[in-house]
Amino acid sequence: MGIYLSTPKTEKASEDGENDKLRYGLSSMQGWRASMEDAITLFDHWSAMMKSAKHAAYPDLDDSTSFFGVYDGHGGKAVSKFCAKYLHQQMLKHEAYLAGDIGTSLQKTFLRMDEMMRGQRGWRELAVLGDKIEKLSGMLEGFIWSPRSGETNDHSDDWAFEEGPHSDFTGPNSGSTACVAVIRGNKLVVANAGDSRCVLSRKGQAHNLSKDHKPELEAERDRILNAGGFIQVGRVNGSLNLARAIGDIEFKQNKRLPAEKQIVSAEPDITSIELCDDDEFLVIACDGIWDCMSSQQLVDFIHDKLKEENKLSAVCEMVFDRCLAPTAGGEGCDNMTMILIQFKTPLNPSASDADPPQSSAEPSEADKSSEQTEQK
Repeated sequence: MGIYLSTPKTEKASEDGENDKLRYGLSSMQGWRASMEDAITLFDHWSAMMKSAKHAAYPDLDDSTSFFGVYDGHGGKAVSKFCAKYLHQQMLKHEAYLAGDIGTSLQKTFLRMDEMMRGQRGWRELAVLGDKIEKLSGMLEGFIWSPRSGETNDHSDDWAFEEGPHSDFTGPNSGSTACVAVIRGNKLVVANAGDSRCVLSRKGQAHNLSKDHKPELEAERDRILNAGGFIQVGRVNGSLNLARAIGDIEFKQNKRLPAEKQIVSAEPDITSIELCDDDEFLVIACDGIWDCMSSQQLVDFIHDKLKEENKLSAVCEMVFDRCLAPTAGGEGCDNMTMILIQFKTPLNPSASDADPPQSSAEPSEADKSSEQTEQK
């Protein structure tokens, strides 16, 4: 069937929700792609989400915390679905999170995903979450072998070791980006690995809270080369156009190096800021959106649509329609996933004149070019 369909699938899977501090809308669309490999996480309707693995929401992850995430898969959907199912669970149980250190818990949890996808247990989970052939393989394997009842663990996040025919499985060759935002009180923590992006609108100005991890960035290039890899035509080892991702085990085979120093690393950049009353909304979206619009263009578009549409998922759907290419090939043909989070005021009355968010995430060259064009 190829990587593109003859006509795009424009049906959207959308959801809205809120609590006393924020409201959110999310949506995903397959578009021209032959398959849908994105996943987004939120709190309710978990069983329904797992059937399509595209929607869920966590505005009340615990008594004081909200969690939102976008996972953009490549080479298959299993890794993005694995992250959507387990990443927030692992963050919640990490000792750093329990001690109030959200940033460290996220950093450790991103790396933990690769560890969990190894061995018999990892293989089995990925087989169940993957494509139809992988599902069939997983069901057959389950029929032939499954842990004895005394060996099972009711708490999935305990991740007990399992013996089995795939105990030496080193991990999946498919992978996924991960971009998550955790909100506790007035504190926002963003963790990102890959080229999905998180953008804050403050007084109508777009502030990137994540960096697109492309191979040509100096820090990424140095790590790739030092680990024994190479960059060809903007791709790691001539194939992957990302420098950081969860999964992609073929790029993580240097046994002399720690996980964060491998050719491709799952280690996220962490950005923490204090929210204030000038902060209007937060956007997390996959590269299918950012390939078509700069951060500022998207913020302007959302501001304009919010004047006429109150339902946030509908605004996400309008963004997809704006980005969708008229014909297959090039920009506007990728899967599209987006979460729009709008803050309820007042967030922090004493901080209405807060300084602009400080982040290591600089605008991409495409963003700079687009914004320069807008100014002309």
